[in-house]
Amino acid sequence: MPPAPPCPCCSGLRYRECCAPFHRGEAEPPDAERLMRSRYAAFAQREAAYLWKTLHPDHPDRARPQEEVIRELRDFARAHQYPKLVVMDRRPPDAQGVAQVLFFAKVFEKGKERSFVERSFFRHDGTGWRYHSGDARSPRDLAVPPESLTLETFPK
Repeated sequence: MPPAPPCPCCSGLRYRECCAPFHRGEAEPPDAERLMRSRYAAFAQREAAYLWKTLHPDHPDRARPQEEVIRELRDFARAHQYPKLVVMDRRPPDAQGVAQVLFFAKVFEKGKERSFVERSFFRHDGTGWRYHSGDARSPRDLAVPPESLTLETFPK
């Protein structure tokens, strides 16, 4: 039997031991970073229903029809490849319950680079951590290599 594939979230673990239990609904990510990693892996694995589930209730897409958003997420996921994720920085929940994660997502569409750096905001909804919003930048718009950024040095 071939070895189990590595997790697309680049944690170094095998998919079945890392993000698969989240995608299958067997567990909730314990913190914002694990949620963010599981969402990147969900794009790579085309787990559009999981991407919907992990949107915070206040996210604008939650006001749209669920089937429509899931279809768009599935189409987007299918059109892209997700070879690498680098987490550069994280911040635990503040007094308002907002946690932050800064990451660099390598993404390609038909051979064209669509990579980005994002400062993401997450909130717990009583069941689990959920993606609330994010501020993304193209690496070509940055004055420094993406991997060198921190939450403090991310452009405002």
